[in-house]
Amino acid sequence: VQLVESGGGLVQAGGSLRLSCAASGSAFSINAMCWYRQAPGKQREMVALINSGGGSTNYADSVKGRFTASRDIAKNTMYLQMNPLKPEDTAVYYCTAQITEVDLPTAKLKEYERWGQGTQVTVSS
Repeated sequence: VQLVESGGGLVQAGGSLRLSCAASGSAFSINAMCWYRQAPGKQREMVALINSGGGSTNYADSVKGRFTASRDIAKNTMYLQMNPLKPEDTAVYYCTAQITEVDLPTAKLKEYERWGQGTQVTVSS
């Protein structure tokens, strides 16, 4: 299974962006998904967590009320709507997913975490 993020870019403070994280592969299901971010010189921070059904979310205090995570189960895609953006939101944003996959040769289930490649978000003041 692979995760591909998109939607990053350069935006002015007060603006908005929507990030997408699309999962592709075969014979898999996705459990919880998360958005993380890492700014230069700072530790990686979990931004948002969304459960398998998409009905429950948790957010870092720094983004509560501004960011909204959602999922399209049928499309195996997670989104992060961000607005209004602040300069301190500048970071590389990563999505992660807890995957359950069928190992086709053995028909056994395997569980693992997958990370996307990251997408840059830059907010100018």
